[in-house]
Amino acid sequence: MGSAGGAVISGTGISQVKRRSGIAALELTAQAATAAIEDAGLSPADIDGVSTLGDVPADEAAAHLGLGGVGDLGDAFGPSGLLQPVVQACDVVAAGRARHVLVYRTVQMMGGTADAGPKPAKNTKSGASKAAAPGPGGFEHLVAAHAYSAANWLAMHCRRHMDLYGTTKEQLGWIAINARRNAARNPLAVYRDPITMAQYLSARPISSPFGLLDCDVPVDGSIAVVVSTPEHAANTPHGAVTVEATGGAPGAGGWTDRPDYPKMAATDAAADMWSKTALKPRDVDVAELYDGFSYLTLAWLEALGFCGDGEGGAFVDGGHRIAPTGELPLNTYGGQLSAGRMHGYWVLHEACQQLRGRAGPTTLPTRPEVAVVSAGGGPIAGCVLLSC
Repeated sequence: MGSAGGAVISGTGISQVKRRSGIAALELTAQAATAAIEDAGLSPADIDGVSTLGDVPADEAAAHLGLGGVGDLGDAFGPSGLLQPVVQACDVVAAGRARHVLVYRTVQMMGGTADAGPKPAKNTKSGASKAAAPGPGGFEHLVAAHAYSAANWLAMHCRRHMDLYGTTKEQLGWIAINARRNAARNPLAVYRDPITMAQYLSARPISSPFGLLDCDVPVDGSIAVVVSTPEHAANTPHGAVTVEATGGAPGAGGWTDRPDYPKMAATDAAADMWSKTALKPRDVDVAELYDGFSYLTLAWLEALGFCGDGEGGAFVDGGHRIAPTGELPLNTYGGQLSAGRMHGYWVLHEACQQLRGRAGPTTLPTRPEVAVVSAGGGPIAGCVLLSC
């Protein structure tokens, strides 16, 4: 599953983020990657590895950026799911096979090469192991029941959670309201107007109990980070973030067949991460958690140990604990529900910015020292613990 074992995130970059921007995927990638390399205090010639999530191919990005003879870590999708390219980069750096690895994720709403979903990893030039995407587990039964979308599959998880623990639609609403409240401070977020509980509850139904405001927002954009050796931290213009631990899960049980349903692979990924560090959930100052659907954030809060099984609804109720001034600020930039869907990479970018004191208008009242990042749902899960 990969452990950091000696790696830092030395630079971050983000492109323009818009809906139906018309900007080519390669150009978005270049915007984010160039910013990340400069932020790390490096030049393109310093980059000796590239890892991505099956979007703009690494060789195309390397050629466009003038990176030269870098090691292509491949289109990585493995035990840490959406965050596998980051985990892979940390492992390669820790093993001494590279000093500076560029990691990026580029998405487009329609057209281009970047709208394809994650692909299984190919053989790598760097020696990193090949990892296969988790199996769907029960997928054929879902399709037979005309459940074609992750919205359908995760709505079932959410409904089961409600039935078991009394979780309410209004409690889910606080996750969406908090996201929009935070997005209002983020000039890159695509939706910044505040929403009320009444607006949330009356939003167009998607797949019960999910409405439109429970679902993330498709956008065009790119996020990039540079993973470097710890020795480079002292040379970074804006400071580096230490990767304390990473966690992943093989996705046993698929979407529907876990004996502890409605738990998901998030439970296993979180356990994997916590097993590699002396830090505990109580040490975390800010949580940037995946919110492809509102329920996923609640599930991650429980999986990561911020509250007990079935207590996620009560934890977020009222929005006070998860506000910027609360005990666990959550998705401080607006999350995928309001800022835009970047498949777990904007949460990583925001966590790094908060830890480095470079979050601009979304900066928290008290600078955090430890952050956790998560991505994925169902049988796909990865998480990363960061510190400054």
